[in-house]
Amino acid sequence: MSASSSLRSFGTALRTLLVLTVLLGILYPAAILLVGRAMPAAADGSLVSDHGKVVGSSLIGQDFTGDTWFHPRPSAGKYDALNSGASNLAPTSKDLAKQIDDLRAQVAKTENVSPDKVPADALTASASGLDPDISPEYARLQSARVAAARHLSEETVARLVREHTEEPLLGFIGVPTVNVLELNLALEHAAGSEAQ
Repeated sequence: MSASSSLRSFGTALRTLLVLTVLLGILYPAAILLVGRAMPAAADGSLVSDHGKVVGSSLIGQDFTGDTWFHPRPSAGKYDALNSGASNLAPTSKDLAKQIDDLRAQVAKTENVSPDKVPADALTASASGLDPDISPEYARLQSARVAAARHLSEETVARLVREHTEEPLLGFIGVPTVNVLELNLALEHAAGSEAQ
């Protein structure tokens, strides 16, 4: 290879490096930053605020206990975002069957219903263990308990569940869901407004 051919190859490689550096090192990150800034809630972790204080993320489940709150799905990782994951128990596992039976009895007792009325999402954790949503059926099952504990009418609580039920994307992709954090915040505000 001649010296002029080597210089031409070097020049081509240098120009390619500069063009790719500008495209992928400057323009692409700037475009992604602009898109992210156009949707700040999603780009910043879908944080949920109440009276100016961040109380959680609409994408990560939290544990709510007590009769005054809607309860989330069970979590294999105890709602710890650093411990995200499933239990890894097989569908044929006797331990999983016992966990489900115990949870079914516990939820049926808490909600004062027959065990066969307890929906599946009240008994099983999601793959991440951090699913922030429950089914509308599970939310409705909890409505009577929550209404009684908060001294609200069952219609008020049922209306909040309806208002916070998200329908499937395009009407057919996925299933209807209720975000537990957002529903509990709305419940807290409804309780405050009815008390006034």
